[in-house]
This record gives sequence, C-alpha cells and structure tokens, in this order.
Amino acid sequence: MSPLPGTPSQTVGPYLAIGLRWPDGRLAVAPGTPGAVWLRGRVLDGAGTAIPDALVETWQADPVGRFDHPDDPRGAARTPGFRGFGRSETLDGEYAILTVKPGALPTADGGTAAPHVDVSVFSRGLLDRVVTRLYFADEPQANAADPLLASLDPERRATLLAQPDGDGYRFDIVLQGTGETVFLDV
Repeated sequence: MSPLPGTPSQTVGPYLAIGLRWPDGRLAVAPGTPGAVWLRGRVLDGAGTAIPDALVETWQADPVGRFDHPDDPRGAARTPGFRGFGRSETLDGEYAILTVKPGALPTADGGTAAPHVDVSVFSRGLLDRVVTRLYFADEPQANAADPLLASLDPERRATLLAQPDGDGYRFDIVLQGTGETVFLDV
C-alpha cells in the first residue's frame, strides 16, 4: 500500500475575502469621537513592496487604560462608543483604523506599560498571523519605562514606534528583511 499524498499547505490569505471582512471594522470609535486619531500605514514584504491583500487587526485599551472587555479587572472602558477592536484590509497596501490613543497599562509586576496598541497581521504567505505592538513616538518618557521596549536594541525598538502624521499616526509594518518589524511570540 502506498502512502497517501500530503495535503497542500494553506496560508491565511485565501480566507480573508471569505470570512474576515467587516464593513465598519476600520472604526474602533465613531467618527467625531473626541480625541479620535487615525492609525495608518502600509504592510510591506521583504522587498519593500506593499502587500495589497493583507488584513490588520488592532486591540487596545481606552484613554484611561481600560479594555472594552468584561474580564478587565479594573472595570469596563469609559469612552462612549469605544469598542477597542479595529480591522482594516490593506487596500493598495494601505490600512487605516480610526481609534483613540490608549492610556498606560499596569504590568503584572506592578509597573506600567507605555500606551500601545496590539496589532495582528494576516497575509498571504503566512501560516498564522504575526503579532506586534504599536507604541507612540510622542510618548518618550512612557516608552523609556516600558518593559518590552526597554528589552530591545534601540534600532529594533524604532520598528515599533508610530510617528505623528496629520490627523493621527503612521505605522508601517515590514514582514521581513531590512527594517523588519519586531514581532512577538504569543
């Protein structure tokens, strides 16, 4: 009896168009929410080419550092209309999510994590999502005390910093190669 042939490998890419689109996913807050900012950027491959069919998801706390989730032991988020979760396809390689800047978060050891947004990227060629964090470059004092940022070489740390840009922040995500974004093992 001959062995059965292997199944072809699959990536997360083909599923994006079937099950992950969300019409208002780009809006983690409603337009006109006080303090709303856009998080914009590109998802780039190792050659620096924008990936036209990736998906970027964000999860974050509200401006006072609380999550819109019943398991947050400090209580629910306090920002009206804030859902804490955003999802944007990369149209022409660009993503955009309207949200509010998060507050600092307590760490397990009693310290404080700088304001940040958890970011997941799904794309063709990936067998699973990759996860990173977006920190705000205009928070130098908080960033200097953040345990994750402090653990990184300064050059690598820079790949996690979103830069102020017009009505929000710019954060490009490089999947591999020169300037590759730091990804977390979660």
